[in-house]
Amino acid sequence: MLVHLRPVRLDLALPAIQFGAVLLALRLGERPGTITALVVLVATGQFGWMRAIRHARLISDTPTARIASAAQGYTELQGRGQPLDGTPLLSPVNGLPVLWYRLVTERRQSDGKWRVVSTDTSDASFLLDDGSGQCVIDPDGAEMLVRRHDVIRRDDLRFRQWSLIRHDRLYVLGDFATLGSVDADFDFATQVRELLAQWKADHPGLLARFDLDGDGAIDLREWELARAQAKREVRRLQAEVLAAPELHVMRQPADKRLYLISDRDPAQIGRNYRWLAAFHACVVLGAAAAGAWFMQIGVI
Repeated sequence: MLVHLRPVRLDLALPAIQFGAVLLALRLGERPGTITALVVLVATGQFGWMRAIRHARLISDTPTARIASAAQGYTELQGRGQPLDGTPLLSPVNGLPVLWYRLVTERRQSDGKWRVVSTDTSDASFLLDDGSGQCVIDPDGAEMLVRRHDVIRRDDLRFRQWSLIRHDRLYVLGDFATLGSVDADFDFATQVRELLAQWKADHPGLLARFDLDGDGAIDLREWELARAQAKREVRRLQAEVLAAPELHVMRQPADKRLYLISDRDPAQIGRNYRWLAAFHACVVLGAAAAGAWFMQIGVI
């Protein structure tokens, strides 16, 4: 079972809107209902087709990168899921360790039907390890395509949980960034000038450090000492940054391109999007053909 889990589930909402348009047409009557339904079907079908095709192309056209050598920007990664800092989340329904979960709680009504009473989605980050390195995965804003689905019943309550767990094979498509690395354009001279400017802004502090003769002014020799000290401090800071481990992060792209996290094979995901695009294309063509026929018989 493949379920799309995100705040706005467009892949599920669009067919529901299209079906609702048909029902609305039957309720409004022949002419106004037909026109309304055709407009809704064409608009939603075209939007759904373009969206599904765009997602399918992103998945098929973005090559899989290795974390250790991945370029900055829109990237595809595959690897095994691991808890961040070795400490997994605990499922709120069964207490078992997970990397990510979405929990839907339902209550049985007097008529025997189940009604959703609450939803809970984890937002904690986790790791993806592909053997060459590790990358922090931020699930915020991601479209989660998750297969693992557990159902737990307790009296008149039913808990439906989708989850990712340790060692799951994961596919992630999003914005890859490396934090904590030194910029290749690091300008040593500029850093020294900026540090000296900070010291000059604090004149009493500058005098306390470099006014060796105590005359209340910084002469040329004392200023050269200050410059030498600034160079040493900038070099030390640069060495500390270079020695710090790099942190790789995958997050939602700023340009709103598809951000996808899944435990499914990406080739299958791409095929699903192409089938969805074909469905919406059929909706558009069917609505256009129906519109032409209705015009021919004088309904619209």
